[in-house]
Amino acid sequence: MTGPTDPAAPTALSAPPTPAAQEPEGTAPLPAPGDADAESRTRRIRGIRRALTAVAVLAAGVIATAALNSGSRHGYLDPRTTDPFGSHAVAELLKERGVTTRVVTTAREAADAAGPRTTLLVTDPDRLGATQRGVIRSAIDLSGGRTVLLAPSSHSLPDLSPGAHTAGAADTEHPDPGCTLPAATSAGRADTGGGLRYRTTLPGATACYPSSGDPTLLVLPTGPTGGDTVLLGSETILLNESLADEGNASLALQLLGSRPNLVWYLPSLADSDPDTAPSDEDKSLLDLVPAGWSWALLQLFVAAALAALWRARRLGPLVTEKLPVAIRASEATEGRARLYRKADARDRAATVLRAATRERLAALVGVPHTQAHDPAALAPAVSARLTGEPRDVTALLFGTTPSDDAALVALADHLDALEREVRTS
Repeated sequence: MTGPTDPAAPTALSAPPTPAAQEPEGTAPLPAPGDADAESRTRRIRGIRRALTAVAVLAAGVIATAALNSGSRHGYLDPRTTDPFGSHAVAELLKERGVTTRVVTTAREAADAAGPRTTLLVTDPDRLGATQRGVIRSAIDLSGGRTVLLAPSSHSLPDLSPGAHTAGAADTEHPDPGCTLPAATSAGRADTGGGLRYRTTLPGATACYPSSGDPTLLVLPTGPTGGDTVLLGSETILLNESLADEGNASLALQLLGSRPNLVWYLPSLADSDPDTAPSDEDKSLLDLVPAGWSWALLQLFVAAALAALWRARRLGPLVTEKLPVAIRASEATEGRARLYRKADARDRAATVLRAATRERLAALVGVPHTQAHDPAALAPAVSARLTGEPRDVTALLFGTTPSDDAALVALADHLDALEREVRTS
């Protein structure tokens, strides 16, 4: 017989007690080993699912809002777009008449494609930066073809057509031709109003479709090569939705179809100078955002702020920290100069001085940034701005390395004097 102290005795007293008998009344059962980790993983998975669901709902709301509020201004003045504010209809009519339309998005492409048998249409001149306006102006003077500028304002007009200036907004939407230009007389009344009016004192100019005494369509002779420039105060005659109104189709076809080739220039945001100073007539950032996206961005910002507040965690108290020491620009320049001097790197110092001067001079004399380091392009343009004794600009800007420190200092002085003379010329 086994004693009661024997733990192996298979008696009823050795049966495992139930949880209710093992734990005090009113307490929850203790989790088994590993249950805490499983519960933590479950909570994390649920949190991730909720976050993904919120992001999906937010994205769907943004897309729906943008789709509902985007309107019909997609592809504005784009000859490939059939929307009401596109220009596919006029491009198709020109194609039927044997005119080939080519779409470009940069000023360099537009200038390269210009020629005596080409019409260059610039749909948004005010978006061009100073460098791009200079490229287009050179193409206007040298191409011998026709250039059509749509609604250029005082921001771009002085560079693209120096002999003309704006005269305010037009107050007549459907003016009569009021001139002897064949394209205008055969088209009759057209939607050239609703935009800008222009004035000029240049000889040989043809003023059409007057509003309050000033034309909304101005044709100017350009350069000695026989080309012309057309200033059109409103782009309405080129839109799909209004092409069939009044004499819009006839006027558009005659203005754009006088040459067998049409270059349709749609300036992009990337085709503007980042340092171009804004003017009163520059478009703001909100004007450049497509319709509907402003509300979508606002909703996205509010949702992001709410999500940040929801997921924010309490941080500790603010701790002050010493920031890095600020160094004056002049001290940094002097330190770099001492390093050049210590390394006897006159060649590197002279190269940096000349390269910086060439880039600033190129902007002053109208040479494209890509040709700022080309002696054949920069040196003649700079020499033309000098009024004093003739100097070897090429040797100064592209010469050899100074032989000693005194020659390097003299080079810096001469470069400063050259830039100062060009700025004041």
